Amino acid sequence: MDDLLADLPPPPDEAALLPELHRAVAGGAGPVVVVDDDPTGTQTVSDTRVLLDWDAADLEGALSSSAPLFFLLTNSRSLPAAQAVWLNEQIGSQLVRAHADVPFVVVSRSDSTLRGHYPEEVLALQRGLGQTFDGHLIVPAFFEGGRYTIGDTHWVATPEPTSPSVVPASSTPFAKDPAFGYTTAHLPSWVAEKSRGRWTAEQVQSVTLETVRQGPTAVCRRLQDIQGGVPVVVNAASYGDLAGFVLGLLEAEGRGKRFLYRTAASFVRLRAGLAPRPLLGADAIFAQAPTLETAQHGLVVVGSHVPASSAQLERLLGAAGAALPLVPIELDVPAILSGASADGCGEAIEAALRGGRLPVLFTSRALVSAASGPDDNLAIGRRVMHALLAALEQIQTRPRYVVAKGGITSHELARRGFGAGQATALGQVLPGVPVWRLEAGRGAEATRFPGLPYIVFPGNVGGPDALRQLVRLLG
Repeated sequence: MDDLLADLPPPPDEAALLPELHRAVAGGAGPVVVVDDDPTGTQTVSDTRVLLDWDAADLEGALSSSAPLFFLLTNSRSLPAAQAVWLNEQIGSQLVRAHADVPFVVVSRSDSTLRGHYPEEVLALQRGLGQTFDGHLIVPAFFEGGRYTIGDTHWVATPEPTSPSVVPASSTPFAKDPAFGYTTAHLPSWVAEKSRGRWTAEQVQSVTLETVRQGPTAVCRRLQDIQGGVPVVVNAASYGDLAGFVLGLLEAEGRGKRFLYRTAASFVRLRAGLAPRPLLGADAIFAQAPTLETAQHGLVVVGSHVPASSAQLERLLGAAGAALPLVPIELDVPAILSGASADGCGEAIEAALRGGRLPVLFTSRALVSAASGPDDNLAIGRRVMHALLAALEQIQTRPRYVVAKGGITSHELARRGFGAGQATALGQVLPGVPVWRLEAGRGAEATRFPGLPYIVFPGNVGGPDALRQLVRLLG
């Protein structure tokens, strides 16, 4: 990546900018409402409220809280575009109707590898909010995952997030996603492709890395030129870059500019003015959960099919032994699609937990896809998810913890598998891997396992050994 940055000044120092950023965030519109299409957006925050289900009173309470941000989890990446549009428009309307009487800003948080319902969700939120915006900011940079935007092109570190070599996102397996694939990592051209010509590449504006590194005043001047509701690509190669950009953004908003945000997780932390936190150890995680009788080990569920997840699963299963008494339990996807039951998987999980072993439930690795289009591929995913949920219904023994691998998997298991109406994002156990404490929603029935430590492990995060390292850490 060094050659991409060779002619640029060094990035700002995030730590040096944080005091000024705290003051600017406190004086700007808040809280930050993160409408998240997948639960992995909590990858960078700590001590943060996460709503998996909500009503008007929940929104009013969250908006009126002194907390700088909160999450609304839609899981819309698993939905057909029409349903995702309806849901986002409803959320915008709900926020406007909430009687909190406080200014707020909205982040449409999505994938750092450019997968999701764009621009449909941004436009739907705008309609629901009933506001006009000077533009919407496209900020997919996510540094814990090795994702950078330089020269208006989105780059992905390879073979691991910490690797110095990068390739365009369009050269990665993520670009081949059967529901959300794309052909270019040049973001103005990507916007033209995804918007089907609503905007041409020439109409897309950008804040260059050169401008970002000239400082917040230069960023503010650039943003003041934006108008007409256009997409705006934000270049960033470090947290220092994002901190400087957010300072300029807040100054521009203070002068009357209005933006919607379509971003990955790194921007969320900076826009909320949060400092980074050290990674959580096992003692810190279990100290924040109720002291209850539990199984000796946890439960791992792998639904994600991206190559990184399959490699991590293979390494984990290869470590089975006395120290890791794993019980591999495969959910046969072709059989499920042909009408088979998942009850046997659930019974095997329960037997493993009762026997003091660590069950690893995973979907068969051969990707089954439909040739008929994105919506049919999403429908296949929903049928597989129903089978995973059916397996979890068989569990009576509380696991010591749960690791859910994959964004859609994480949301559905938390909300429908364990009955959580909300959660608290405690922090990260590995870079980009958040830990939640599952909780019941206000006025809702209790979760099946109150206070359960729940690790949301994104499918596209971590090196080949990351899942095995996590399971060994948690014990």
